[in-house]
Amino acid sequence: MNYEHGKENLPMDGMSVGSPNTAATHVVRADCPHLADPEWEALQRLSTVIGEAARPFYARYRREQHGVALGFILSEQREVAVANTVSPGVTPRKEYLNLLVSNYEGKEGETLLRWLVELDTAIMARRIVDSLSKVAFTMSCLGGRARSWAYGRRLSDPTCFSTYESFKKELKLAFEPPKNEFRSRA
Repeated sequence: MNYEHGKENLPMDGMSVGSPNTAATHVVRADCPHLADPEWEALQRLSTVIGEAARPFYARYRREQHGVALGFILSEQREVAVANTVSPGVTPRKEYLNLLVSNYEGKEGETLLRWLVELDTAIMARRIVDSLSKVAFTMSCLGGRARSWAYGRRLSDPTCFSTYESFKKELKLAFEPPKNEFRSRA
């Protein structure tokens, strides 16, 4: 093995037996041609974390170098993932995605379920968390007879849509086609 400084046999200094001399521990890339570039770079980063004394170990045990490098890469990825996780109460950015939602009009042939999926996606992207705000946003995306139905219900009873889930349930009852026995078996 070639080292940038010194020989593979480590000097013995005073009190300790075989403690590595940091000047003698720089491994050259050419000494480890069996390692892929990411593995080599991981070993270099690992040596900066552990210290120069770890390099002779990597130079001597070829079979273990791959495992050590991959293990270090995985631990780095876990640390990055933990650092990037966001607690539920914290938003990583202040702006939101302004996804467009097509209007649901309650016409024959319009699929309510598909529109509700589109709507739920837009609500998540806009970061609307309050149930009443979700209802208000949903009502703003209605058109035609569906809009007339929703605002008519709201005029007769201002508290009729107390939660977003109850609003969706009533909307389904009003506009989904009735399911007969044949369709439910299919």
